[in-house]
Amino acid sequence: MVDISAKEPLIREASATGVIRLKGTTVDRIKGNKIEKGDVLAVARVAAIQAVKSTPNIIPLCHQIPIEHVGVEFDLRGEEVKVTVKVKASAKTGVEMEALAGVSAALLTVWDMTKKYEKDENGQYPTTLIKEIRVVEKRKGACGGRPQ
Repeated sequence: MVDISAKEPLIREASATGVIRLKGTTVDRIKGNKIEKGDVLAVARVAAIQAVKSTPNIIPLCHQIPIEHVGVEFDLRGEEVKVTVKVKASAKTGVEMEALAGVSAALLTVWDMTKKYEKDENGQYPTTLIKEIRVVEKRKGACGGRPQ
């Protein structure tokens, strides 16, 4: 791990997004809460939060960071579900990996909960796709709230 012991804690914020492409009928099922496994967005939200808090256990060289806030938003349009995860902490290192882990876990959860409706007659997923996972914004500022 990188030595961050000499750094001062700052407010760290990061936002990440990602998209899963599904059949339009599957997205409609999510909107109507008609997925056999349950409320897809509620479970995906919990998965995102859990992944954010567990990032150092998933990514070997990440530092443990005292997470102070996780926000998870969903945007369902046509054949896509977009997930945005925002993470905030007072720490010596950034929280972008935590935001990316949260997005990834949420998208994988959506896939898992909807796979029954996405398979073709051969059990394959010809159109289901996770894409565009990226950091949208990363910020840091003094713990007193003054940006740097």
